[in-house]
Amino acid sequence: MSPIQKHTLIALFTLTPLLFSGCQVVSVKNQSLNVTIANERDSILTRKKMSEASLNVLSMTGRQAEKCTETPDECVHDLKIIPQIQDEQLLATASEIYLTNALSLDSSSSCNISVVNKYQSKEKQDSHQKAYEQCLDQELAMLDKSIRYSYAYLFKTKRHPTERLFDNRQVQIRDFYNQALAKMITIYTARYKGEQVPKQIKIGKSIYAINYNNYPQLADKKLDRLESSYNLNFSGLRSINRRDGFGSEFVATLPADKTTKDSKYIVDPLNYKYENGINPNIHQPRYLSVTMTAQPQNASSVDDILNSPNFQLNIYDPYSIEKLNIGGNQYPLAANFSAPYGLWLAENNLGAAAYLSLIDRDKSITMPHLYMLEPYNPNKKIIVLVHGLASSPEAWIRLTNDIMGDTALRENYQVWQVFYSTNMPILESRFQIDAIVQQAFATLDQNSPSAKDAVLIGHSMGGIIARLMVSDADLTQPALKLMKPQQLYRFKNEPLFKARLMIKPISNFDRAIFLSSPHRGTDYADRWFTLAARKIIKVPGAFLGALADSITDNDVNIKSFMKDLGHGLIQNGPSDLSHNSKFTELTENVMPAKGIVYHSILGNLSKNNDPSQINDGVVPYKSAHLDGAASEIIIKGGHSIQETPEAVLELRRILRLHLKELGIKIN
Repeated sequence: MSPIQKHTLIALFTLTPLLFSGCQVVSVKNQSLNVTIANERDSILTRKKMSEASLNVLSMTGRQAEKCTETPDECVHDLKIIPQIQDEQLLATASEIYLTNALSLDSSSSCNISVVNKYQSKEKQDSHQKAYEQCLDQELAMLDKSIRYSYAYLFKTKRHPTERLFDNRQVQIRDFYNQALAKMITIYTARYKGEQVPKQIKIGKSIYAINYNNYPQLADKKLDRLESSYNLNFSGLRSINRRDGFGSEFVATLPADKTTKDSKYIVDPLNYKYENGINPNIHQPRYLSVTMTAQPQNASSVDDILNSPNFQLNIYDPYSIEKLNIGGNQYPLAANFSAPYGLWLAENNLGAAAYLSLIDRDKSITMPHLYMLEPYNPNKKIIVLVHGLASSPEAWIRLTNDIMGDTALRENYQVWQVFYSTNMPILESRFQIDAIVQQAFATLDQNSPSAKDAVLIGHSMGGIIARLMVSDADLTQPALKLMKPQQLYRFKNEPLFKARLMIKPISNFDRAIFLSSPHRGTDYADRWFTLAARKIIKVPGAFLGALADSITDNDVNIKSFMKDLGHGLIQNGPSDLSHNSKFTELTENVMPAKGIVYHSILGNLSKNNDPSQINDGVVPYKSAHLDGAASEIIIKGGHSIQETPEAVLELRRILRLHLKELGIKIN
């Protein structure tokens, strides 16, 4: 190698660091959209590390995220002394740091009471219990700080919240606030389970005064439990109807009724002397939708929010309150409307009770029950739903949930569900359901909008009952003509027998909807398999005993009376559905009273539109059709037509039309 070549190589090696320092250090490649969106939106709530926005802020301190969240106070202190970190960056990142620490504690063994083993020594049990209490105290303190920093970010930064309307970061911090509050309340209530709802919550130096002004029904109540809606997952609900907004969503469960569930049958419910004067089978809502917010008291600055001990925990009924006023501005209140409804269905197993009652194995629904699904609102119209044979309120899951999800319907209607034993003679079911609905309406403010213009909806057998509840007819003489001489002798002078045949419309209703209702019976009830089932299904024994006891003529042969059952007007509900039954003969021409607007929704499994061929597999068109209906729609589908999307859309259309015709403005 020549001297010149050697000098050239030496020069190149000398310049190598300079050459590399000028090389390209940023390159580009395509990444999938889900990665881009995840980097923008994921946080400690959706993965095991903090959001990219918080990690970027932490990088200014030179601290690693893991070390930072282990000593959150020190980490936040370091952030505060860096002048380049803006107020929004500081508050948002601090909120996530404290929430991350709280979630880490929550998953630790120290915060898990299950580590306390009853077979351990007393000393070890006490040690574990002490560690558990200390861990919960620390977790609550972290959640308290996360709430404060997230609240300060949302409402006290230089920029107004509306200026960040499309910022992903604002949505993240709202979620931090809502989740931190939900977690704090859940831990606190679990720690003091079974106690009276407190007037205030103390966490270290922080005091959360509880304000019930926006949900007075919960004041001084001892809750059975309080659960965060975020942790509830329901199968069987097609959708969960929520309202996005500010606040944490809960389901508050009140203690179960203390009334004894027995098989006592009340023959004359309208004149019966109930304890406290109210039919105990009218059930106020037990599962309540609740939204909570934590807001500082008399805080005018960020420093006040972060350091003042006094916060107010506000409890809201999201059905009656839609928006909050914070700092002179309106913000939507978060809500979960489906969770209480789903929990009620899941924990009461109504479908099983319906089948057991059909064979007289469940005595708890010998008398009909009426369930109110939300706290009474005097300004909302009432919808009453009546299910069909061998069914229960579960038949209305799709409709009820859709009403909750339709803002216009939710704001203007409240739903009542009727649950009754379908082995009862239909005339008796009509009489008893009519009575409990009247009693429920009697509990309302009679001058309020809720007491009039109600809507009655019935499916199948429930549609027949609904039709008779809005009709005006005296069936006494026609019924007597259908009776055998010995039956006529027994019943012709019985006032309670006549009361069941004197049909008057309930004045609170002015609209009714019938779905797949066999108004003129069905031959399906006479097929060999249904005939076999009808022999198994018995009229409730409690009803028979009460009916026999109520007969005033002491000369009546009770054994003979019982023997005649099933061969006349007194037979089980499925038998009444036969197009050859005396019940059908007696009631098929009874029409809704003048002034009642009614609609029909029918199913069709046939492949043509010939009225003589249309049927839903159980009920033919000629039985379900009613002349004079304001509307009639035939939908492709079977007998459970009320579960189809098309039927639910039609029901929602009718309910909106009802409001419009009443002059109620809706969006």
